[in-house]
Amino acid sequence: MPELGRPKTTITRPVSSCLRILTLAGLLSLEPCSLVFAQQQAPTAIPVGTVAAEKRAIGRSADFVGRIEAVNRVEVRARVTGYLEAVLFRDGENVKEGTPLFRIERAPFEAAVEQAQGALERAQGTLQNAKVQLQRAEELLKTNAGSVAVRDQRIAEEKGAEGDQTTAEANLKTAQINLGYTEITAPITGRIGRTKVTKGNVVGPDSGVLAQIVSSDPMYVSFPVSQREFLTIKAGAVPQDGSAPLVSLKFADGSTYDQKGRVDFVDVSVERTTDTVLVRATLPNPAGKLIDGALVRVVVQSEQTEEKVVIPQSALIADQQGAYVFAVEGGKAAVKRVKVGNELGAYVTIDQGLVGNEQIVVEGLQNLRPGIPVLASPVTPPAGRS
Repeated sequence: MPELGRPKTTITRPVSSCLRILTLAGLLSLEPCSLVFAQQQAPTAIPVGTVAAEKRAIGRSADFVGRIEAVNRVEVRARVTGYLEAVLFRDGENVKEGTPLFRIERAPFEAAVEQAQGALERAQGTLQNAKVQLQRAEELLKTNAGSVAVRDQRIAEEKGAEGDQTTAEANLKTAQINLGYTEITAPITGRIGRTKVTKGNVVGPDSGVLAQIVSSDPMYVSFPVSQREFLTIKAGAVPQDGSAPLVSLKFADGSTYDQKGRVDFVDVSVERTTDTVLVRATLPNPAGKLIDGALVRVVVQSEQTEEKVVIPQSALIADQQGAYVFAVEGGKAAVKRVKVGNELGAYVTIDQGLVGNEQIVVEGLQNLRPGIPVLASPVTPPAGRS
């Protein structure tokens, strides 16, 4: 038995040895956690859709500001003075040539026709009597019962009666024409504007324009071209074989008109104040989208072509420095600053920044940053390539 009151003995280790053991144990326990943390921080590849930048032969083009003009434009006016009985159209509707538009009271003009008819009949009777009198004077002169002076007088009376008949016939024709003017018809086929008068007014030649009609299909677009651009697009000659410069239009909202036309007229002189030449093209307008007087952007395509890089418009991004796209290089996203050229439907030409065959990102752009790994997959190019 141990003796009472004797202290219990314990085994002690040096402090340095304990620290080494704890440090080693700590390292062994922390090493797997550090590896997991490092793996979590490693960026993962982002899936993106790409389209190859394509080199294509593109026709040279130039942009201008033009104005739409109707081929035919008519101001409807009254040609006789009278009471307006009816307005026979609705503002803004399409009318055909010969369609009645206004009707002026006919009764006074019908009376004028009857009066002229009566005057003609009197003149015809006078002429008939003059002929009979002349024939009688000639017969008397043959038998020496009449004189030459009387015969000559009868000849003069016949000539006067013929003149009166001609005047009466002209007066009747004038009255009939004026009667026809009481119904004002459309001189051309087109779209009629707002009427300037209403039923109940007295109208006449001094009343001004009653309404305006403009033709709608086809339409002209006229635009000034500077001397330098004029030589570039070679619009000086307008061949009749259908090979004149091609023209397309863009509206104020950026949309492209779905019909194209060709240059058909170049003015014969240069405007001295602006040093420009007026050029005109004709475009079909079956749906009536082109309105007389509207301003549009005119794109004139020349016959010469040049090789350009073409990419979808959906790949373009813009910031304060300008436009750029993301390209895939070595499995990572790379920024390519570009200078954008002309629009070609859903595509644009690139004047600077791309050389062709680059894989351009068009899908998954919202998560991209320069240098981030990407998983690229080709996608179907957009439609609308022109």
